[in-house]
Amino acid sequence: MYLYTALLGLITGVVAQSTIDYSQYVLTSNGEASGGNTFPGVSLPFGMVKLGPDMFTGSDSYSGAALSGNFTGFSMMHESGTGGSPKYGVVSQMPILGDITNPLVNMNGTRASTDITSVGYYKASLGSNITVELSATSRAGFYQYTFPEGKGTPNVVVDVSHVLPSYRKQGLSQNYLGGNITVLEDGHYEGFGDYNNGWNMAPDWRIYFCGYFENPATSKTFTGTSLNGSAIASYGTEKSASSKTRLGAIFSFSTTTVVSRVGISFISSAQACENVNSQIPSGTTLSTLTDDAKSVWNTEVLSKVTTTETNKTNLQLLYSSLYFMHLLPSNRTGENPLWASSEPYYDDTFTTWDLFRCTFSLLHILQPVAYEEYIRSLIDIFRFEGYMPDARSSNFNGATQGGSNSDNVLADAYVKGVRGAVNWTTGYQAMVKNAEVTPLNNNDPRDNSSSTKEGRGALPDWLQYGYITPKYGRSVSRAVEYSFNDFSLYQVATGLGMKDDATNYLKRSRNWVNHWNPNATSLGFNGFLVPRSALGFIKQDPLSCGGCYWGDAYYEALPWEYSFNMHHDMNTLIALSGGPSTFVNRLDTMFKPGINTSGRSSEFNNTIFNPGNEPSFTTPYLYSYVGRQDLSVMQSRYIAKSYYSPTPGGLPGNSDAGAMESWLIWNMLGLYPMVGQTTFLIGSPWFANTTIQLGDGKTLAMTTVDGSESSFYVQSLKVNGNPWNQSWLTWNDVFANGGTMDFVLGPQPSNWTTGSAPPSPASMVSDTANPNSILTPVPTAPDPKSHHSIERERRRTMLREIVFVILAITVVTISCAGIWYWRKRNATVKVSVDDQEKGLQQAAMSARGNEMSSNDYKQKLLRWIKWRPMGAPKGDLNRSITTKNGLRSISEDTMVDVRESDNQSPGKVPIIKGKGFHETSTEEALEPWTPSGTNRRVFDERG
Repeated sequence: MYLYTALLGLITGVVAQSTIDYSQYVLTSNGEASGGNTFPGVSLPFGMVKLGPDMFTGSDSYSGAALSGNFTGFSMMHESGTGGSPKYGVVSQMPILGDITNPLVNMNGTRASTDITSVGYYKASLGSNITVELSATSRAGFYQYTFPEGKGTPNVVVDVSHVLPSYRKQGLSQNYLGGNITVLEDGHYEGFGDYNNGWNMAPDWRIYFCGYFENPATSKTFTGTSLNGSAIASYGTEKSASSKTRLGAIFSFSTTTVVSRVGISFISSAQACENVNSQIPSGTTLSTLTDDAKSVWNTEVLSKVTTTETNKTNLQLLYSSLYFMHLLPSNRTGENPLWASSEPYYDDTFTTWDLFRCTFSLLHILQPVAYEEYIRSLIDIFRFEGYMPDARSSNFNGATQGGSNSDNVLADAYVKGVRGAVNWTTGYQAMVKNAEVTPLNNNDPRDNSSSTKEGRGALPDWLQYGYITPKYGRSVSRAVEYSFNDFSLYQVATGLGMKDDATNYLKRSRNWVNHWNPNATSLGFNGFLVPRSALGFIKQDPLSCGGCYWGDAYYEALPWEYSFNMHHDMNTLIALSGGPSTFVNRLDTMFKPGINTSGRSSEFNNTIFNPGNEPSFTTPYLYSYVGRQDLSVMQSRYIAKSYYSPTPGGLPGNSDAGAMESWLIWNMLGLYPMVGQTTFLIGSPWFANTTIQLGDGKTLAMTTVDGSESSFYVQSLKVNGNPWNQSWLTWNDVFANGGTMDFVLGPQPSNWTTGSAPPSPASMVSDTANPNSILTPVPTAPDPKSHHSIERERRRTMLREIVFVILAITVVTISCAGIWYWRKRNATVKVSVDDQEKGLQQAAMSARGNEMSSNDYKQKLLRWIKWRPMGAPKGDLNRSITTKNGLRSISEDTMVDVRESDNQSPGKVPIIKGKGFHETSTEEALEPWTPSGTNRRVFDERG
C-alpha cells in the first residue's frame, strides 16, 4: 500500500509539473530598459533566430529594442544584454502602407501603444495602425501583419542592407558590405547579406535567408547609390538585384492580413529554405507556433526549478531569470560555415568574462547536455582556429576583456566530473596554448597595446616578470585573472597526472601578490592591488580606476573591488588584508553607503560594491571564509532585494547574456559556486520548498522552515539527512548524485558554522600569516602621478618599441637589398654558339617570364642583359663586342650576365626549356657542357 501511494504521488507530481505553465511568470521585457539591454522578442532556448524589433532612438540599441523611439524594422538576429556596440539586426522586414516611390527614404514607424511580449510571442502596434505579431523556432521566424482597411496598399519591405547601427564612434559600428536578393517564380525570395564589425570587431561574415509569403504578392527590387543616402540606383520589377550599398525588395499585397515565414542559415540559401520549411511549414498558425514555443521553454528550461512559492514577484524573478540566462549562447550545430566537424558548435558568447562566475556553473546543473556540448565546442574552435574564445559572435573570436577565461570554464567542468565525449587531452592543450603562446595583436581601437581577440595579450610580461606592467592595458585586472587562469590549468593538469605542469601553474597562480602593495592605503586599511612597472609600484588611489576601461590599469571595477578577487587563494588574501577580523571590516566597508566618491555607483547608494558589475559578484559571500556566514546572507539578500525587480528596469546593470540573472538565481537557491573548485558556499534559500532537476532522474530537494522576508538567517542545516556545521559543501555532496538540504531559518544570526572554513586550494599559508613572510619588498616607482604616470609609462614603452621596430625594418630592408643586388650581379645565362639568337630569346622568356615575339625580343633583351667575355672579372661589364644584325654577336668565349631575373632562387637553377639548354647546379654553372654527339659548347642559367 505504501509503495502504491508513493508511486501515485510521484506520477501525480510529474503530471502536475508538466501541466503547469511556468512561462506565465516570465516577463520577457524584464531588464529591457535602464541599461539591462535584454532582448524582448521571440526565441527558443539557445536559438539561432532571435526575431524582434529594431528601434531608432539616436543612441545604441544593443538588443534592437527600446521603450521609446521609432521602428526601423523587425529582424531575425539579435543578442541579449550586451554592451560595447550593437550586433546583428539583419534579415529585416518592415510593413509600410501606400505607394512607395522611393524605398530608400526614411520609412520608420512610430509606436501607437506599448508592445505586448510573452514567451514565444511579440506584438507591436505602429502609428500607421499596422499590427505586427511575431513568433519563432530555433532557425526560422514567423511574421503576421494586419494592415488597416482602405488606408493604402499593404507592403512589406525586405531590407538586406539593414543592420543595427552604433553611435559611440569607437570604430565598432557594423557595416553592410554587399549581398543579393532574388524573387523566384513561386514568389518566395532568397539571398544573402555580407556584414562586419560590431562589439567583437568581426571581419566579413555572411548570412543566407529564405522567405515565403502565404499571400499572393507583386514584387520590386531596389538598390541605392550609397549606404546612407536616398538616391536610387535601380528600382523596378527585376527579379534579382545585387549591391554593395543599399539592397532590398518590396512585396505588395491585396489583402490586409499578411503572413511571412523566414529561415536563415550560415551555409546556403537552400539550407535556409530547408530550415524554415522543416520548422514552420506552410499553413502553420501564429497560435500554434506560440504554444509550441511555450511548451519548449516549459519542458527544457523553466520546469528544471520548481517551488511551492506563491509570491508572484518572487516567481517572476525566478522564471524570468531562468529565461534570460538561456537565450545565449546560440546553438549553431550544423551551421558552421568555417569548417566541417562532427562536434557541436556554439556561437554568440557574450562574454566568458561575464559568464564564468555564475552562468556556466548553473548551466552545468540545469542543462548538462548543452553544457557538455558547449565545452566540446570551445575545444573544437581551438582545434581549427588556434585559440578558444573568451567572447565570440558571427563565427569570430573577439573582445577578450581580461584573461583567458575559457580556462576557468573547462576547469570547472573537469573538477566536477564532466567527461562524456569531451576530449580532455585536446582541451588541456587549448588551455596550455592560452598560458604559453602570445596571440597576435589585432590592434583594437579600444586598446591597441596587445590582442583583445583571444588568448592572453599581456603574456610576455606575465612570463617574464610574474606581473604585468603598464605597457599593457588593464594590467592589474589582467594579472588577477591570469592568476586564476593558471589555477585552472593547475586543476586540470593535476587531474591528468601532469605533475610538473601542475607545480608550475600552481606557483604562477599566486603571482597576483606581485601587484599587492602593503603600503597602499584607503579608508584606514593597508594593502591593495596596484599597478607595477619595472621600477616598482606605481602610486594608485584604491578608490579610483581612472576611466576603468580597456586602456586603464583596472577594467570596469575599482582597485578595492579587484582586491577581493583571488578566490582560489583566499587564505593569502585574508592574511595580506590584516587577518580575519580586519578582513571582515574591509568587507563591511565595501557595503557602506556614501563611501565611494568615484561616482561609479551613485545608483547604488555610492557603495564601493557594485551589484551591476561581475568582479563584485562573489564579494558578499567571502564572509564565509572568516566564520561570518550570517553576514554573507545579510549582504547578498539585501543586494538581491534592493537591485532586482520584475520590471523593464529591474537589473542593476547589463544582463550580459544572463550573467546578472544567474547571480540572482543562485541567491534565491541559497548557494554560490566557487568556480574551478568543487566548493559551493551556502547562503539562505528564499522558498519553503525548491526542487532542482539535475538530469538522469536526479534531483536536489531544498526545504526551509520558519523563513520569511525578515527571517532568513540560517539556524541549522541538514545535508542528506545529516547535521551540517560548515558554511560550504561540495559538488559530490548534493549534485553528483542528487541530495537534500533542509534549513531552519530565523530572524537573528546563529553560530551554526562551527566546522572548517571553505578550502583555499592555492594557499601556502594560513589566513593569520604575517604579510612580511609572503611578500618580497618592492620599491615605489618615481614620478608617482597615478593614472597619468601609467599612461606616460605606456607611451614611453610603446615609443621604445616603435623605434626598435623601425630600426629592425631598416636593417632587414638593407640586408634584402644587398642580397638582391648580389644575386643580380651573379646571375648568368650561357648560350650555345650555334643558336645564339634562338637561345637568347628562350633565355629571355624563361628568365623574365615575358612573351616575346621574334620582332621585339632583341630590343627588350638588350634592356636587361649586359655582356662580358667569359673569364673576365665580374665587374668588367659592357666590354666592346662586335655587333651583327643589330644584336651583339656572341662567340663561344662569351658569357651573358643577366642583371635581373624573376625565376631565380638561391641554391636552385631554373630549367630553361629549349634547344641547347639544361638544368645545372651553381657549382657546375661555370663549366662547359657538351651534349652527347655534338661538339657545341652550351652554357646554362645560373642562380
